[in-house]
Amino acid sequence: MEADFVVVGSGSAGSALAWRLSEDGRHSVLVLEYGGSDAGPFIQMPAALSYPMNMRIYDWGLVSEPEPHLDGRRLAVPRGKVIGGSSSINGMVYVRGHARDFDHWAEAGAQGWAHADVLPYFKRMENWHGGTNSAWRGHDGPLHITRGPWRNPLCRAFVEAGRQAGFETTEDYNGEKQEGFGPMEATIWKGRRWSAANAYLKPALKRSNLSLVRCLARRVVIEHGRATGVEVQRRGRIEVIRARREVILAAGAINAPKLLMLSGIGPGAHLAEHGIQVVADRPGVGANLQDHLEVYVQQACVQPITLYRYWNLRGKGLAGLQWLLTRSGPGASNHFESAGFIRSRAGVEYPDIQFHFLPMAVRYDGRAAAEGHGYQAHVGPMRSQSRGAVRLRSADPRAAPVIRFNYMSEEQDWVDFRRCVRVTREIFAQPAFAPYRGKEIQPGDDVQTDDEIDAFVRAHAESAYHPCGTCRMGRAQDPGAVVDPQGRVIGVDRLRVADSSVFPRITNGNLNAPSIMVGEKMADHILGKDPLAPENAQAWISPVWEVSDR
Repeated sequence: MEADFVVVGSGSAGSALAWRLSEDGRHSVLVLEYGGSDAGPFIQMPAALSYPMNMRIYDWGLVSEPEPHLDGRRLAVPRGKVIGGSSSINGMVYVRGHARDFDHWAEAGAQGWAHADVLPYFKRMENWHGGTNSAWRGHDGPLHITRGPWRNPLCRAFVEAGRQAGFETTEDYNGEKQEGFGPMEATIWKGRRWSAANAYLKPALKRSNLSLVRCLARRVVIEHGRATGVEVQRRGRIEVIRARREVILAAGAINAPKLLMLSGIGPGAHLAEHGIQVVADRPGVGANLQDHLEVYVQQACVQPITLYRYWNLRGKGLAGLQWLLTRSGPGASNHFESAGFIRSRAGVEYPDIQFHFLPMAVRYDGRAAAEGHGYQAHVGPMRSQSRGAVRLRSADPRAAPVIRFNYMSEEQDWVDFRRCVRVTREIFAQPAFAPYRGKEIQPGDDVQTDDEIDAFVRAHAESAYHPCGTCRMGRAQDPGAVVDPQGRVIGVDRLRVADSSVFPRITNGNLNAPSIMVGEKMADHILGKDPLAPENAQAWISPVWEVSDR
């Protein structure tokens, strides 16, 4: 079995690569995927989002090592084991990131990845249904992007409360102005999860030059410094799938560095510990691991208007039946319909705190607050300086890697989280919430001092499931870089990485959108096409950022 291009992983970037590499019909493409089908309501129904990320049939079931600054807790690291990858088990929130994020990428050595360079690719991938015909947005791409209906008055109250607290509002945080409170966007279309599999992979598989191969990728085969294929386990046998032109890893921020290390590309001493012959000594492989950490600030609601009214067998059954019959009703939304991006303090140029608002008090694992009706804001800093790493547990491809995020290892993390908790309380105390506001469920009125908030964070902070950065882009002479700005693995020919692992630094917000963008842009590099023409649109920056947080 062989093809011109062999892509490992059918996730956010991998599906986009599959579409673009096979688009003109000139090249044969094989996509290797271990996971199975995404059929059925657990994935396709937006409101069921807490289920697939907690089901081993769809999730790799990874966990972090004990986190020393979080009371030694092991945190879940959901990663999609299904076509569409993590785009098939995520919360469907669509955030491009701030323009300054990508300018930083270019400054850090990822030449050609400034905001002006990536904006055309965001527009190419989008089919935006958010409102007016904005020049900042795309309108005929494969990825449908919509907004929730705001039927619950709490969604509007959250945005109004942000305004009452003196913060900006924004009509489109993915457009010119990210900063402020406004409607949240989602990869949902006609009441259904619009994953990378639905947007890109399934339509592309109708082409004769693209095929999906179910297998476990074990390592990249490298001969004389050149990638020639991928060793896989398929139907109980080990075989090699050959690539006539290139192998492209799109296995994500955890599995891409794992595969590189299994293939002899990574920190030489670490590979030698596991008896792996070193092909390219790249200390940056698996390093630079980043994530977003968040806490839930929960408030009781004195009116029975929250999603808790569906949190019983009858309510879930009726909502599920309505969705199955009509693709409408409460099952058709992820219920993250309001958002906020603010700056934590004066002197911060662009937003570094994100809010997801939810008209219910519930956890990602689907456990509801015992108090009943409530609402919550997921809140956390966007640009932590803490860094972790992914390492091999053994040379066995089936062994889970060692994942250490090293969360909260920088003092500024604690300062930022105290601010996150206090500013959320300030917003919930605004007049817009007066008709609904009951007691604070979490952290609770007894948590006030810095030490008390720190203890709450240690005990309750959760990952937002945004790992990235473990194969970062940079200049070829940068010893910490893994790939060059065209995704080529430094020191090995005909091998690229194209997924969230190449991010030099984590972007503002959820990572599905920039991961898809990486797949879109890397496809042009792989095909040798001229990049899309840069667009020098200037993002809004608060005129008072140097002196005020709002």
